[in-house]
Amino acid sequence: MTKKLEKKVALITGAARGIGRSIAEKMALEGADVALCDLNRDWLAESLAACTAKGCKAAGYAVNVSLAADVQKAVDAVLKDFGRIDILVNNAGITRDGFLIRMSEEDWDEVLNVNLKGTFLFTKAVSKAMLKQRAGAIVNLASIIGLIGNAGQCNYAASKAGVIALTKSTAKELASRNIRVNAVAPGFITTKMTESLPEDIRGKMLEAIPLKRFGAPDDVAEAVLFLASEAAAYITGQVISVNGGMVM
Repeated sequence: MTKKLEKKVALITGAARGIGRSIAEKMALEGADVALCDLNRDWLAESLAACTAKGCKAAGYAVNVSLAADVQKAVDAVLKDFGRIDILVNNAGITRDGFLIRMSEEDWDEVLNVNLKGTFLFTKAVSKAMLKQRAGAIVNLASIIGLIGNAGQCNYAASKAGVIALTKSTAKELASRNIRVNAVAPGFITTKMTESLPEDIRGKMLEAIPLKRFGAPDDVAEAVLFLASEAAAYITGQVISVNGGMVM
């Protein structure tokens, strides 16, 4: 049986754990060679081992997605090691929650720099290679918070709303060269990032989900896999929400 991403090269940011690691493993399982980018070298090594166990070619790259020089260095290294990049998944993201009135400028800047600027920098660097190939698929990780906002997360909401706008704009710019750009907007997904939330908040969020369960990283990874594959060849500029019905 033919695998969905046979002979493809995928670059995934924030690939060391959580949703990023699930995406990387699922793509490796579907035949892609994977380039894993993350800031944490130790976690990156674990994710790398999990992917190579799937039988694909895999390599890890330590990179700060908010630094243009770091990003370009990583993309150049991936192109040298793999020869091409067919799929880019902009997954790297952080939170620095707090109410607007008490939010520091540093917390605002850090979230926007990683979540939005990082997506911009990797898209810009990788799209140059894709333009030469006249083909490619880019999937950006947004959030339902970028669609509806959330008290205590104005920086995160702004960054993810920006990712959605960036997705739609770049989809229009790159479509003529057969490069598709889409976004996935997860709802409440059980990861290390969300496990730290207080139980009362988790309980309230569960009540708001019609499917009555929190999502798993694999739920998001399946949507990303679909958008990156040829099954989505006529889909670009779209945002797919994976939230159990929490936002409709």
